[in-house]
Amino acid sequence: MISYASGTSSEPLIGETVGEMLERICATYPDNEALVSVQQNIRWTYREFLEKVEDIACSLMALDVNKGDRVAIWAMNYAEWTLLQFATAKCGAIMVNINPAYRTFELEYALKQAEIHTIFLQGRFKTSDYVGMFYEACPEAVEARPGKKISTEKYPFLRNVVFMGDVPYNGMYTWNEFMGKGANISRDELKEREMHLTFDDPINIQYTSGTTGYPKGVVLTHHNVVNNGYTIGNGMKFTEKDRLCIPVPFYHCFGMVLSNFACVTHGSTMVLPSPAFDAETVLKTIDEEKCTAVHGVPTMFIAELKHPNFNKYRYDTLRTGIMAGSPCPIEVMRAVNQKMHMTDIVIVYGQTETSPGVTMTTTNDPLEKRVATVGRVFPHVELKIVDPVTQKIVSRGEPGEICARGYVVMKCYYNNPSATRQTIDSDRWNHTGDLGIMDDDGYFRIVGRLKEMVIRGGENIYPREIEEFLHTNPKIEDVYIIGVPDEKYGEELMAWVKVKDNQQLTGDEIKEFCNGKIARYKIPRYYKFVDDFPMTVAGKIRKHEMQEISIKELGLEKEAEIETA
Repeated sequence: MISYASGTSSEPLIGETVGEMLERICATYPDNEALVSVQQNIRWTYREFLEKVEDIACSLMALDVNKGDRVAIWAMNYAEWTLLQFATAKCGAIMVNINPAYRTFELEYALKQAEIHTIFLQGRFKTSDYVGMFYEACPEAVEARPGKKISTEKYPFLRNVVFMGDVPYNGMYTWNEFMGKGANISRDELKEREMHLTFDDPINIQYTSGTTGYPKGVVLTHHNVVNNGYTIGNGMKFTEKDRLCIPVPFYHCFGMVLSNFACVTHGSTMVLPSPAFDAETVLKTIDEEKCTAVHGVPTMFIAELKHPNFNKYRYDTLRTGIMAGSPCPIEVMRAVNQKMHMTDIVIVYGQTETSPGVTMTTTNDPLEKRVATVGRVFPHVELKIVDPVTQKIVSRGEPGEICARGYVVMKCYYNNPSATRQTIDSDRWNHTGDLGIMDDDGYFRIVGRLKEMVIRGGENIYPREIEEFLHTNPKIEDVYIIGVPDEKYGEELMAWVKVKDNQQLTGDEIKEFCNGKIARYKIPRYYKFVDDFPMTVAGKIRKHEMQEISIKELGLEKEAEIETA
């Protein structure tokens, strides 16, 4: 059998814009809680949520934001972020998610590359001064007046800046001033605008993490995110009675689609524990808000499980959730399943370019499949695994690059046709760059990134396989495998290891643990013991950075310069 799967379903895709879907849900569950923001002391029903979304949509129109204009959000997980997410879609604007970890250089790039028309930004958070960084990137704004075009050659599209607070800053509207603008736009005018929208219109630009080179702006449509969110909610068996704790960042597809759209398409409640991740706040929120689900990347769940106050809180209302964003260690999945009562926890696999999910385990899958695979293909989606060189579909059980086709595939990379052509081929297959294996039952396993595959002396080695094995060592809390250059073999394996509290471990002990259990060529040669790993705000491990650090520390600069075929 070949590694090809087509997701069938008796349920058709949703042919609605975000605004149409939201109105339908709000009419069905008007009094259900739509959003709870714990630290902001906010509770909105779906009726109230829709009213606030429409108020913001009208205010955007009053700022002369037209269909297709790019509206950026540079903020943490606040209730206003979610309102803007739906309001921009409702008035036909394209929301641009800007990573709160960005600094001046990266902000400048996003403002120019996405041709931002209006930007919303928050105040200071911890060591980040967002207003100060914006003025540094756009000093002309200091002399500007709100409502007047900012005269800058660098950002010819920039018209409006809104501060998400009440402090008046030069060149910026306060939040209340912005909200007051909507009084000049009637709901009829908003309805008229919506009549000209279709579900194939772009509504979102998300920048890929850009671990190498400049980030690329993934353009997603109403159709992409509404259907993806709905499918994901179905996979968790969401109903209007579910309450999802959301500690993952909104700027990323995980928070925006897997969390927010999974909730809203089912009338469920979005519960925001805090603007940024804090392990104990998540645990406390699950307890006090009686959450039935929680999302997170593996590092978040690890932090929650090991928190000294873990046993202080109750988790008996929990039922389901998602662990995704980076490879999910099997042992961590088992611990979450048992200790947090998440018997129905699932895994979603995908990438921003596929809006994001393409495979998912379900609550009906046997435990072994739910902890050892990333599930089966989504309904209405095609997947295949191809040989990276020949592009031929490989047999089941053989590794290759995962490719996806269907409604999930992005429209394009914004203003980057060459990168779009490199990722989406002439037959509309999206090449993920991920290496996977499909078994005879149609379940997929991820074995690494195409660029992360280690070739040692002609042997193809998949880091994920070794990481999974090392997670069975009772002294290891977390571990990642990378390849480093080697004169003799081309590449050698290196393990970055985080040891559990009050435990000690050496490289020799790990080698002994591996002896006789995995092939000798898969046993890492080098070891680095760390307290944390380089990662993005979304929790994705930056293996490229780990390699750079390792090459320097091991003195392998000369080996790194050796050219290979």
